Amino acid sequence: MSDHHQPTNRVSNVARWSVAGLILCFIFVLARIIQLETSPGQRLAQFAPRTESSRTEPAVRGDILDRRGRVLATTRIGRRLFADPSLIEDSYNLATLIASRFHVNPIEVDKRLQPRLNSRYVVLIPLLTDDQVATFRAMPTVRGLGLEDVPVRVRPFGDVGASFIGKVGVDQSGLSGMERVLNDALTGNAGRLRYLRDVQRRAMWIEPVGYQAAEDGETLRLSIDVEIQRIAEEELTAAVDHYEAGGGRVIVLDPSTGELLAMCNVVRNRAGRDSFATDPGKAIDPALGRLRCVSDPYEPGSTFKPFVWAAATELNVVKPKEILNTHNGLYRTSKGRRIRDSHGHDKLDWETILIKSSNIGMSQAAERMSDRQMRDAINRFGFGRITGCGLPGETAGIVTSAKNWTHYSQTSVSFGQEIAVTPIQMVRAFSAFAKDGTLPTIRTFAVEKDFISGELIRSQAWVEQRAVAESIALQTRYVLRRVMTEGTGRYANKNAKYRMFAKSGTPQMPNRTEGGYYQDRYLPNFIAGAPLEKPRLVVLCVIEDPDRSIGHFGGIVAGPVVVNVMNRALEYLGVASDLGRDFDNRN
Repeated sequence: MSDHHQPTNRVSNVARWSVAGLILCFIFVLARIIQLETSPGQRLAQFAPRTESSRTEPAVRGDILDRRGRVLATTRIGRRLFADPSLIEDSYNLATLIASRFHVNPIEVDKRLQPRLNSRYVVLIPLLTDDQVATFRAMPTVRGLGLEDVPVRVRPFGDVGASFIGKVGVDQSGLSGMERVLNDALTGNAGRLRYLRDVQRRAMWIEPVGYQAAEDGETLRLSIDVEIQRIAEEELTAAVDHYEAGGGRVIVLDPSTGELLAMCNVVRNRAGRDSFATDPGKAIDPALGRLRCVSDPYEPGSTFKPFVWAAATELNVVKPKEILNTHNGLYRTSKGRRIRDSHGHDKLDWETILIKSSNIGMSQAAERMSDRQMRDAINRFGFGRITGCGLPGETAGIVTSAKNWTHYSQTSVSFGQEIAVTPIQMVRAFSAFAKDGTLPTIRTFAVEKDFISGELIRSQAWVEQRAVAESIALQTRYVLRRVMTEGTGRYANKNAKYRMFAKSGTPQMPNRTEGGYYQDRYLPNFIAGAPLEKPRLVVLCVIEDPDRSIGHFGGIVAGPVVVNVMNRALEYLGVASDLGRDFDNRN
């Protein structure tokens, strides 16, 4: 009996050990599989297919609006044509086909394909028109050719305000203007999707924590008013063309809030004549143009006189009704410097010196001021430093240092020489006369108002710097009103629909090659505020190097531009005319 059961026990033992061995082998293999899946090692990892995938969900770039909520820049979905060269049998035939269907150059298409025949993705046409998209969809299927959705930045108002708004690149990042300044806020945050897939790369499972939604960029409302911008561009372009000038600039500011309502510049290339105004980027694309109203300083000439006049009046170095000997237009200073007036007068009172724009009278007042008093006045009006508006490329202008300041500097600055300013500095400084003697903070975003009261919402960032006392600012404003009725603004005043206070300037252009000044080339400029009692706008125009045979005086060349912009902009804003409230002596 024991002999009969002995083989059976042996078989059972072998079977048990075999099963145990198989189980151990299975456990080992399973453990090895788990180990290879979780930690395959450096050598094997590069060959192992990944079962987890991730995909980026792009954020939509935010819109840019003007101060009234009109869209200045937005993003739409466009289509680009691409090819997979590995699936293309004959690249030249494909280039010919694309050229015939989409009306493009076949050589350019072939140039895109040939260097990248071993790649899987080549863009053939970066952005298709609607007609080209319809053409593609009507074509028979072409192996290796496809359409791809791409975000496209568009400006609904075309080139109006293009350099201020700016441009974005193919990667949707800001390259210039406000698109660049506000790039982080406009870009937003991309989303992300993580999921498991099978061997055929199909999605199998998405965990709840595997999806992070994209956060689109912010919609931002700027201070610019697209209609006032259009008006400024129209008037400036017409004047530059009429006077065959090298270029020009216009800037419009709300003095009460500091909001920048319009800013534009024109560059006009003239064959055979060197140009004072250059802007290579603008020639490539209007949106790549330099913001020359904040970046390019110029010598203002007589439009700088109101600031020195106000400072001298406040210091009481000259009495308002004091009569000064202006020597019939030719004067030597206490240090022997010779100064001329364009129109000689025997004697002028202090107010008339500003109205008639006497260099001699201004230099006499400057000699009564100390160097420090003159430099302090320049500083209080914000010259010699940036305004802090945040626009790219802003410069501080040029003010002679205290170390190099001389008697020549003291007298020159009094009538706007030996100093260089930017247009944005000028409108900010002139705003002191349009309000209570303080300088506004320049704002490129629309200022918020209380919905019920309509009052401005002032924050801690609302900082105003005092330039002169309120009484002096008001006194200067009314003297500048007489510039329009009795002085160099009379020609422009003929078409004014509002009582404006203003100053003109006709500085000679600096000779950058030989030094000194050109005797027959000018930078006529004009600055004004209106209406007189409650100023709503300050407008500055600079015309660069006009044809002297047509015109070159600031009041004649730049003055009408300012008056026309002021008339049209105030009417657009619904401001009633205030003419007839004083005696204009208009002829």
